[in-house]
Amino acid sequence: MLLNPWEHHHAIKSLYSKCVEGVCEKYKITRMELDIMLFLANNPLFDTASDIVEIRYLSKSQVSSAVKILEKRKWIEKKYRDGNRKTAHLHIRGEASRIIEDGKAAQEKFMGIMFEGISGEEIEGMKRINARMLDNIHRYLKEDETDV
Repeated sequence: MLLNPWEHHHAIKSLYSKCVEGVCEKYKITRMELDIMLFLANNPLFDTASDIVEIRYLSKSQVSSAVKILEKRKWIEKKYRDGNRKTAHLHIRGEASRIIEDGKAAQEKFMGIMFEGISGEEIEGMKRINARMLDNIHRYLKEDETDV
């Protein structure tokens, strides 16, 4: 049997959506807005809109629109470092702390469901395999960009 890593892709996405939908409803926030805030909370070294676009493979316009809304609602703010006004670093404001807590709890629920009955050793093996697969994907996509 050949393993197709995408056979269950939609089921995984559906489960994640089901786990976070309550948070979105509670705070009247879109899934994109929640995803951006959780990305920033979970990945403090990647704090620019460009980072989000590149790492999450989201469109620039979607990220830009969501960031504007999050700024307007005072849940994130832009900061500039060392006088560099070109690169805005996105920071979660204290006003969003409950959203982040609830969002992380939803992510924990998702992970608990996904990995129920799977040992720590098996999870570590999956992490190594997924890291290799992601490296392969990134390498191929970068090669493909140079072929254009």
